[in-house]
Amino acid sequence: MNYLSTRGHPDRKRFCEILLEGLAPDGGLYLPEHYPQVDTAMLARWRELPYAELAFEILSLYIDDIPPADLKAICAKTYTLEVFGSDEIVPLRELEDGVYLEALSNGPTLAFKDMAMQLLGNLFEYELARRGAELNILGATSGDTGSAAEYAMRGKKGVRVFMTSPDGRMSPFQQAQMFSLQDENIHNIAVAGVFDDCQDIVKAVSNDLGFKRKYRIGTVNSINWARLLAQVVYYFAGYFQATASNDKPVSFTVPSGNFGNVCAGHVARMMGLPIQTLVVATNENDVLDEFFRTGIYRVRAAADTHETSSPSMDISKASNFERFMFDLVGRDADKLRSLFVDDLGNRGRFDLSGSPAFRQAAERFGFKSSRSTHADRLATIRDTDKRFATLVDPHTADGLKAAREHLAPGVPMVVLETALPIKFAATLVEALGHEPARPARFEGIEALPKRVVKLPADAEAVKAYIAQNCD
Repeated sequence: MNYLSTRGHPDRKRFCEILLEGLAPDGGLYLPEHYPQVDTAMLARWRELPYAELAFEILSLYIDDIPPADLKAICAKTYTLEVFGSDEIVPLRELEDGVYLEALSNGPTLAFKDMAMQLLGNLFEYELARRGAELNILGATSGDTGSAAEYAMRGKKGVRVFMTSPDGRMSPFQQAQMFSLQDENIHNIAVAGVFDDCQDIVKAVSNDLGFKRKYRIGTVNSINWARLLAQVVYYFAGYFQATASNDKPVSFTVPSGNFGNVCAGHVARMMGLPIQTLVVATNENDVLDEFFRTGIYRVRAAADTHETSSPSMDISKASNFERFMFDLVGRDADKLRSLFVDDLGNRGRFDLSGSPAFRQAAERFGFKSSRSTHADRLATIRDTDKRFATLVDPHTADGLKAAREHLAPGVPMVVLETALPIKFAATLVEALGHEPARPARFEGIEALPKRVVKLPADAEAVKAYIAQNCD
């Protein structure tokens, strides 16, 4: 399997090369040259597999430069009862008639990011040991990616993590999870800005090829294909749990800010998984909802990015959207560059409202969308607690609200849970009047000493900090 850049760079690379690289040299994102296709026989065989073996089967379709026995061992090491708390790894439960919750948040940091990040940590350690190399990971987080990456990489040989986050824009629990880590290979950088500023810094540093090569910069954000690939697995696992046979379609609703989680669903659908609809659930930062309703993709400035009660989705530049757009424009790299470099780069927007491609977003690729407000989240949290004795975090509440707007008779709707409620306790208290349950291992975490440096929203300042801490 070879990988190409969405922006047309002529080089083709293998999986382990792009695992350590992040962005392509031309600033594009890597995708496989083709999506492997699954058939009915494969689905029937996979339906009975434990999660770690299912992961191995799916990853094997995309990874042919790691010996199968080694890849199987990495999957078995990653997806265990001890790490994720259940044999199913991502257990599914029916909340109400036709609406299901897929639990993705039982890993070490209580968020769905653990599903991919735990695998990524083991893949990095394996490949770096094989090469006798080191890697400096530069990431950006709006809340959950940072802690998931740091918990997955802490203590790993040959790996340092430099994680940027928007200063003061995460919940106290999220900040404490990251900033309380004292491991020498973990560096937290609070940036004076919003998440999009952090993401822009990661891309700017990654596009400085001289610096990137000198300091061996890699990424763990979902611009890294390996992370997105790991997320494909739980769409298959959710499908198998929601159906009794492989002739029945299922829809998924995905709370989404950076488009990585739902892009994994797009990949699963392109492989042949019978997904009828992919519902993108957004909050007040509704850049993605606006596109799927109107065909206009319009990024917002930092001043126009709202601070909301589902903060992990406070994003106005969805990095992974480029991967979907590449497929939407027929994998035409020239057209993709025109949209993302010329139109978006120079004017902050592109308009496909009059294009046949826009109609294909729903008709061919199955995408729909919805938007939620703070009041919607509170109402959904209260309703879910009252009717089903179930607590959900604000992002999952965004997902449930959207799911109910797009139900189809006879088609199960699976809502991807994104985090446990304790990570956003203030909103739960506002909705219900009490804090959600807290796992014992996180008691008093907010009071622990913090290890974090504050920097301006400036790529040069971050580069200087990296260089200082790598010498």
